[in-house]
This record gives sequence, structure tokens and C-alpha cells, in this order.
Amino acid sequence: MQRALELAKRGLFTTQPNPRVGCVLVKDNKIIAEAWHAKAGEAHAEIHALKQAGEHARGADCYVTLEPCSHHGRTGPCCEALIKAGIKRVFVAMQDPNPLVAGQGLQRLQQAGVEVNIGLCEQAAHALNPGFIKRMETGMPYVRAKLAMSLDGRTALKNGVSQWITGPEARADGHRLRAQSSAIITGIGTLLADDPQLTARVDSETYYPLRVIVDSHLRTPPTARCLSLPGKTLIATCSKDTVKQTALTQAGAEILVLPQRNDKIYLQALLAELARRECNEVHIEAGAILTGALLQENLVDELVCYIAPKLLGDQARAAFQLPEFLQLSEVPQLKIVNAEIIGEDVKVFLQLQNCLDGS
Repeated sequence: MQRALELAKRGLFTTQPNPRVGCVLVKDNKIIAEAWHAKAGEAHAEIHALKQAGEHARGADCYVTLEPCSHHGRTGPCCEALIKAGIKRVFVAMQDPNPLVAGQGLQRLQQAGVEVNIGLCEQAAHALNPGFIKRMETGMPYVRAKLAMSLDGRTALKNGVSQWITGPEARADGHRLRAQSSAIITGIGTLLADDPQLTARVDSETYYPLRVIVDSHLRTPPTARCLSLPGKTLIATCSKDTVKQTALTQAGAEILVLPQRNDKIYLQALLAELARRECNEVHIEAGAILTGALLQENLVDELVCYIAPKLLGDQARAAFQLPEFLQLSEVPQLKIVNAEIIGEDVKVFLQLQNCLDGS
């Protein structure tokens, strides 16, 4: 199963909107086939492995990181293929949260006389697909906010200069986070200040994440670089200015008009729409206002902070725009999940323990 999990990671950048899945076939204590799911619309990991094994699959054990599917989607049901191939036992790391499967694949295997074992390395299997799991269970994507900051929590000098706070290794690692995401979100402030490409620049093949600009009043210039790049750019707004909408549409953008709250975009509606478009993991690279707003609305699942050994001073720009706290009990609590050295910087994964609005 550990090998199947490693194989699944090979689809980290390419399986959207499908989950990452690995499969290993074993017979007489030897691996006879191994595979992973590469792209939506192509064969699932189990099918690739069965084709490798051929007739040798009969009587073999199958180790797979996610319950074999039982429905006809973009491809046929994997559970039927395993039964037809004569697989003797199936070890599954976790049940598929997709309501179209959700235990039905396991049940079909058992009805056919296949021995089924579930739960082996389940926690590691969950960690492979946080976005797919959350979208299937809640109808919302998994939201990861990425920040590059100084040791004193600043993301730019007072004059806005921020290139580069962190080193090249941290920046390259940040692009890998982009590449595993379905969508990359930034705010209009960041777009106007930096004119970012919002692309995932990695060495291996990658899915093109959807670029999303949160722009309440359609201030995005039609000359913005991200509008002319491969892939799609979505501008989320609450403006109904048809002249601006037409200009941006002609420049290559898709306009999404959303409800507003306090003259700002209703961010929960935006994330729900991204989930409807089958976005699993959403990557936030924005300024203090948008990142702070997402935190205040309890919409961030994970923070990834790249911390550079630099001090920018109290006049530099803060990472988050948050309300004033009068008691320490009001302060948001975060849990450090992991930390590692990336080049000269420190990368810290954090999850929110409580939210700011008290809900």
C-alpha cells in the first residue's frame, strides 16, 4: 500500500478533477503490476495495472489507495474489471466519498466473492486528496492560502516592494503547490501591483489551474498578462458594468457576477461556484485584505507560510488585515501540522483551530 501511495503522487499535478489514485497487484509475494491514475478521461489506476498483469492477474491481490469505482463516468467501473480479471483479494486504503460510489464498489466486490479489506494506510490516503474529499462531502473546495513573509510577519516593504523576500527554492516549492491546485485566486490589489501570470511553473507536465481574480468593481485592465496566457482566467465581480465586462471578455476573460456583502464579493458564493466547476484544491496568493477576509469568514483550511530570515520592520506591510483583538481569547488559534527547511527559508503548514466570526 505504501508503494501504491507513492505511485498515486505521480498524478499530483494532472488528475484534476479526479482524485489521485495508485494501484499495485501482488501475486506469490511479488509485485506483478503497478500503476497510477494520470488524467481525467483516461483509464484508472486499476485498469492500467490489470493490463500490465494480463492473465497473471488471476488469483492476485490488489492494493489500491481509493475504493474502486462502481459507476459509468468518463470510464467504466473498475470493480467489474477486477472481478472479471479474477482478483482474489482487494486491499483499499479508504472508501470513496463520491456519492456515486460510496461503498458500492466494495459491496459489488464482496458480492462477487472477492475478499475486501479497507483502512490500510487510510490517513495517508486522505492526505493525498483533501480537495476531492472535501468537495464530495461538503460541496466546497479545500482552500490553501500561501504566504511568503519575513520573520516579523511582513509580506512587502511599505512602498510595496516584495521581490524577493524568500529564496528561489521556496519560490519553486510554491509553484508546486500551485500546480497541484485546481484554481489560483488573487485579489485586484495584487493584480494591479504585480501583474502576476498566475501560472504553475514546474518541470513536469501539469494541469492548467483556473486563474481567478477577485475584482469587485472590475478594475482589471484588459492588458493584464494573465488574460493572454494558456488556460482560463475568471474575473469574479459584483459589478454589472457591461462596458467593462465586454472589454475584459474580448481580452480573454470570463466574467462571473456574484452576490455582494458590504460592497464586496460574497466569497463563500465564489468558492461554491468553483466547487460546482469541479475545483478540488483552491490556492490563494493574495494581499492582506483578501487573505484576511477569507480567514474572517472561516473559509481557509490551511495556511502555508514561507518564512525568510529577514526583518522588514513595523512600517512594512502585514500579511493579514484582521479586526482589532481586545482579548487573547479572541485571537485565531492555529495548529502547526508540519515545518521544514526549504533552501534558506522555513516552510510551515498550519491548520485553523477556530474562526474569527465565532461560528
